[in-house]
Amino acid sequence: MLADRARIHVIAGKGGDGSVSFRREKYVPKGGPDGGDGGEGGSVVLAVNAHLRTLLDFQSKTRFKAPSGMNGSGNRKSGRSGEDLRIEIPAGTLVVDDETGATLADLVLEGATHVVARGGRGGRGNARFATPTHQTPRESEPGRAGEERRLRLELRLIADVGLVGFPNVGKSTMLARLSAARPKIADYPFTTLEPHLGLVRVGAEDEGRSFVMADLPGLIEGAHQGKGLGHEFLKHIWRTRVLLFLIDSLSEDPRRDVATLRHELEAYNPELGRKPALIALSRSDLAASPPSIEDPSPFPTGSATWAGSVSGVSGAGTQELNEAIWNMLIMETAASTPEEKRSDDSVAEAKE
Repeated sequence: MLADRARIHVIAGKGGDGSVSFRREKYVPKGGPDGGDGGEGGSVVLAVNAHLRTLLDFQSKTRFKAPSGMNGSGNRKSGRSGEDLRIEIPAGTLVVDDETGATLADLVLEGATHVVARGGRGGRGNARFATPTHQTPRESEPGRAGEERRLRLELRLIADVGLVGFPNVGKSTMLARLSAARPKIADYPFTTLEPHLGLVRVGAEDEGRSFVMADLPGLIEGAHQGKGLGHEFLKHIWRTRVLLFLIDSLSEDPRRDVATLRHELEAYNPELGRKPALIALSRSDLAASPPSIEDPSPFPTGSATWAGSVSGVSGAGTQELNEAIWNMLIMETAASTPEEKRSDDSVAEAKE
């Protein structure tokens, strides 16, 4: 099962205590204060590791504590600071404060980091308190406690294309046809209970054209209210760049199917309704006379692009579909702002 949620408890290191010390050297009978400062406590840092795919590691270990700083000592020696604790997470992880519900970070790019708990400051030694009128201070400061937080981690998959459709329209079969991914395929609703990723190659292998496709759990009417797999589906589709609506060739009303799917996406988040989208008629091998790409009249597109009829079993129309998806990805990249663009190198590797 895909582990896409976890709760962890992070504790930053305590700062070291300041020292109370006085010089005691031969021939220096009235040495002044020389207590050093305590070291800084280590912070807890989340860092994206592109090789991680799930939050499974956080199912068994949920408590993380950074090292504390060392206490100061005489001769104005400061204590050693505690090292930061680096916790690696997969790309696409949303970090939420579990107590307040505030979003702390949305870590998408490889190498991105975020400090979720800062280490405590080290206390000052008595050498810091010396003044012309107070030459033998005997006070120092204790180190401060580090921040402590309970976090909720939510993984939202990163893919170029997200397959959207009702249960049993052939999404898993299509992914298996187009890529090396092997999702579970069976003839009953909600076979797909967790997202699957596949790397789809376009054209000849030496062309170097490819994209990542996500097979997501089936969507039903009322999903935005939690019906069916509800938010389990919708949270993962948020990061996809292009949507591919798969409509069953045996559907009695394709127009209604498209409208229902769009409504569920927009009801969950209006931004999803503005994503570039294509529409394809799936399982064309079962239909007596599916519409052709030249005649999309029975299949209203609206703001989406008609991509033709396809079959994940026979492979009919899949090459044309791949080219249509690739062209839309190119257009979407060109239309994005520099901050939104993602290079091909940042595309997640497929599960194979």
